[in-house]
Amino acid sequence: MDIRDERRTAKDIEAVITSYNQGDMIIEAVHSLCEQTVLPSRIIIVDDGSTDKYSLDILNTIKADHAIPIPVVVIQQANSGVSTARNTGIRKSETPLVLVLDGDDKVKPSYIEQVCKLLHENPSMVAASSWMNTFGVLDSVICPGGGNVSKFLARNCCPATHILRREVWEKSGGYDESMRSGFEDWDFFLSMLETVPNAHIGIVPEPLIDYRTAPASSNVKSMSKRLELMRFIIRKHNQSYQAHIEDAILEIETISMSRLDGWEKEICHTLKEKQILSQASVDFIKSPSYGDGGMAAAVRIASNHQSTISALRTESRRSEKRTISD
Repeated sequence: MDIRDERRTAKDIEAVITSYNQGDMIIEAVHSLCEQTVLPSRIIIVDDGSTDKYSLDILNTIKADHAIPIPVVVIQQANSGVSTARNTGIRKSETPLVLVLDGDDKVKPSYIEQVCKLLHENPSMVAASSWMNTFGVLDSVICPGGGNVSKFLARNCCPATHILRREVWEKSGGYDESMRSGFEDWDFFLSMLETVPNAHIGIVPEPLIDYRTAPASSNVKSMSKRLELMRFIIRKHNQSYQAHIEDAILEIETISMSRLDGWEKEICHTLKEKQILSQASVDFIKSPSYGDGGMAAAVRIASNHQSTISALRTESRRSEKRTISD
């Protein structure tokens, strides 16, 4: 018997895949849904105005592929951004749960089964997802934690690939279609969490998403506008930030302290191994930041490696003199 006949199709979930000039990567996304231990009842692909002929041919191939064990609908629209594409697909869906998946990513076979289990067992959970395994440029495991609205004020705590409750998507207004520079998923999660009292977002503590990484990805590009986008989010969700200002500030400080601690340990390790410090590390020791724990970190580094630090300062002064004389 074909293994597809032995698997259950979940009548309460459909999948929305967004696509834009993604070639045969979209096939990988579709196949990952076809390999689920619990199948979605339908796949809705929203093509956001692809211009690449090969990508369009791939979509036509998918539409004509009768071997796919799940009904597939392909919607093509003028290029309007990922928020609009997601809203278009979710609006087309007819099930209470919707899986949102980017066309260049994939999900592991048990993703739907495990993530839906969280949602079925927790009525106040407005969305759920899992940890991520990155591939491509970076091979790593990313472990977002989910949580309530206060957890999401300092940073996004859920992957863009997730399963949402369609009713809450509708009540929250969906994805903000004006956001075309990034962080639209973070903004959307905050909107959902603000819609339902005591709402939270769940995370399966297992890497069930395969997230493709590339130097020029939209996620990497959005980081160059992080402060601008955060200002937009803070102003838009001002009531939540006012209500949870203490939690938001302390969580941001926790993130900052963790990164500073990592940098301190890396500098100490480099000095211990008598390796060359980066220019950024040399500059930090020479003139540490003040008021954020930077000076204390520099004092600890200098205390543990006094002779090496002295040599660095002497070399730095010599370098400055040579530069001036030149």
